[in-house]
Amino acid sequence: MHPAASGPAGGGARINVVVLAGSAAGIVAFALWTLVAAEQATAVIAALLTEVSERFGWFYFIAVLAYLLFVIAIAASRYGDIRLGPDDSKPEFHVLSWASMLFAAGIGIDLLFFSVSEPLFHFLMPLEAEPGSIVAARQAMELTFLHWGLSGWGVYTLVGMSLAYFSYRHGLPLTIRSALYPLFGRRIHGPLGHGVDTAAVLGTVFGIATSLGIGIIQLNFGLNYMFGIPESLLTQTALAVLIVVFAAVSAVTGVDRGIRRLSEFNMSLALLLLLFVLVGGNSVLLLNALVTNVGDYLSGFLRLSTDTHAFDRPVDWLNAWTVFFWAWWIAWGPFVGLFLARISRGRTIRQFVAGTLLLPLGFMMAWMSFIGNSAIDVVMQDPDGSFARGALEHPGASIYLFFENLPWVGLTTVVVSVLAIVFFVTSGDSGSLVLSNLTVDMQGSQQDPPHWMRIMWAAIIGVLTLALLFADGLNALQSAVVIMGLPFAIVLFGMMFSLHKALRQER
Repeated sequence: MHPAASGPAGGGARINVVVLAGSAAGIVAFALWTLVAAEQATAVIAALLTEVSERFGWFYFIAVLAYLLFVIAIAASRYGDIRLGPDDSKPEFHVLSWASMLFAAGIGIDLLFFSVSEPLFHFLMPLEAEPGSIVAARQAMELTFLHWGLSGWGVYTLVGMSLAYFSYRHGLPLTIRSALYPLFGRRIHGPLGHGVDTAAVLGTVFGIATSLGIGIIQLNFGLNYMFGIPESLLTQTALAVLIVVFAAVSAVTGVDRGIRRLSEFNMSLALLLLLFVLVGGNSVLLLNALVTNVGDYLSGFLRLSTDTHAFDRPVDWLNAWTVFFWAWWIAWGPFVGLFLARISRGRTIRQFVAGTLLLPLGFMMAWMSFIGNSAIDVVMQDPDGSFARGALEHPGASIYLFFENLPWVGLTTVVVSVLAIVFFVTSGDSGSLVLSNLTVDMQGSQQDPPHWMRIMWAAIIGVLTLALLFADGLNALQSAVVIMGLPFAIVLFGMMFSLHKALRQER
């Protein structure tokens, strides 16, 4: 890094002025656009999203499958025993803590939002099967597993493995540009690297702000349902401020104390809630359905992963589901991948790949299957269809509406709300840590950025979320994140070639 591009940040770090200024300009420009010309921004971004989906939908399908096959091949090869760090290094976190943190950062609040709404959507409005049929129920869970399973985690695994390898084994900064060093050499310290890291910052900020905004609306419904607190911008503002303060405090306490402990608490609470659904519902049906869902997903994985619906393309459906999810996972890849790299020093490549693919997959299968099939069963037993209508019309409220059909609805509503709040905080604190890493040049790859920088990014995320809630700009921001997935998909292919080249040279 040229000295002119940096300024003092304290704690052995220097601010990357180019990346910080560029990302700040992008955030301000987008926020002002959506605030001042909300209708124009929504229309332009929607048109661009449709164009990207129609012309490059096939590319997303190929890219996501290629990333997954690549990381599996590397783990199974002779490179799998290479350690992400010096040869004598040991993992910083034990498996349960590590799994909790990667789960909280990689999935988080979206599990609460989609676990009821997505299976019911595919069940009641399937592409091919008869709505509400047994075939539609199986296809609904098969698609839900596809969108939340191995494919998306392959993206995170590729980014995390590349960054951890180059940072902990070769001493490069823990930033996206470092994973491209074998391809571009010292040019990563110039405009090319600045551009990659700036785009990663924008994708991270916009992605987290979108999730927080959607989640705040969902949480506001839960508070209204429990305590009669009105659904209003004032309530949502108070929730955003509260969550940002908690996220800043957690980020300052560090990964080992703040983020780790919150993630472990959230994982424990989610497991208790899942067991409650299993025991409080039709246990035999749910266990049988889980086995069937796993079999359908694994046996049909390659078919589903390559089914672009070429001869009768349901463009709106693809934009809302498969293409949307693939672009969303890719756009979130830099954020989650960098965080996974931060918590994975000392593990071998094989351990890292196996853990990041299989641990979240196991929990996701159980969560989506138990809750999704329970919701489908409620719809089948619901004569007037009130639950189905409410869940489809208000997806953010669907998880609360679902628990109305199980015992102890007051307690479960509180638990879901607490789970949502802690998911917000873990997303915010891990996001502020990642954003600080991307905008500060650290002298050592094991250091964390200074506290004030993490607090600043937590505040920026909160302010952007509030601005978009007031301007009703969350849909535009969500679409913008998906569009940003296209250039990152190309960057990820560069990471693949770069990592393979470095591994081959090392061996």
